[in-house]
Amino acid sequence: MALGVLFALAAGLMWGLVFVAPLLLHDYPAALLSVGRYIAFGLIALPLAFIDWRRLRELTREDWLEAAKLALVGNLLYYLLLAAAIQRAGGPLPTMIIGTLPVVIAIVSNLRDWHRDGRLPWGRLAPSLLLIALGIALVNHSELAQLRAAAELEAASYALGALLAVGAVICWTWYPIRNADWLRAHPGRSPRVWATAQGVTTLPLALTGLGMLLLWDMTAGDLRYDWPFGPTPERFLGLMLAIGLLASWLGTLCWNEASQRLPTTLVGQLIVFETLAALAYAFVLRGQWPALPTAAGIALLIAGVLWALRVRPLPHPAPA
Repeated sequence: MALGVLFALAAGLMWGLVFVAPLLLHDYPAALLSVGRYIAFGLIALPLAFIDWRRLRELTREDWLEAAKLALVGNLLYYLLLAAAIQRAGGPLPTMIIGTLPVVIAIVSNLRDWHRDGRLPWGRLAPSLLLIALGIALVNHSELAQLRAAAELEAASYALGALLAVGAVICWTWYPIRNADWLRAHPGRSPRVWATAQGVTTLPLALTGLGMLLLWDMTAGDLRYDWPFGPTPERFLGLMLAIGLLASWLGTLCWNEASQRLPTTLVGQLIVFETLAALAYAFVLRGQWPALPTAAGIALLIAGVLWALRVRPLPHPAPA
């Protein structure tokens, strides 16, 4: 179990980097950031696929179809919604909404997978849900007050960012549960090869998205960016390659390793490492400490997830 927790920690630290790119590349549309990241992921996966081609040939048509679904929902759509949310509401609020994932995944998997993983007692989960709700409320109040005071953002844009972040939560609640289903059903398969397979299937989807984005701009008669790399090509390419390697391929590999070793209800809660890393990165970029209400909200989030981690699933009784 300890090794699985370490893999989840490593994945969270690397996934926290994806919250940085929309802040550093605010002149780029969220759709371009999404397809750029996953084109990089796919290109990095190609030479790795050549190395592991024998194991990849063992995957069935159904396996590749599942990898494509995971790539579309858990990669492209998730990061599109997340990047758009961060650009509209700043870093901390979407990060805190994403921070509900540990408990959301625990609840969904508790309802869905209790026959396989055991059931979490609902009464013992309730305090963690309350703590996380209070934490989000504090961060929301603090961030909205700061943004209004600075006249940097309209309330409508802030609300839209929060809504987009909720959509990202839905995508990434679906992804780890389906991903764990495949890994638990194939205990002999390599988590590394499964990460590479997802990268390979992501590449054509991301290239299609890039073509549609370019066609949209051409049809509108308003090429707002210097295609293909935008107004700051060195920064864009550097960040896309960095998160394509670290957050996408290596992060997925570590998450696969954790998912194969731990129950879904537990590994889902360990995604809190991503939230904490992303919040740390966001405030480092701001060059300031979080305001007191924001810090209190973060503390409540941590307390809520720690409470949830103490809850252990009750084994499903064997039939008589």
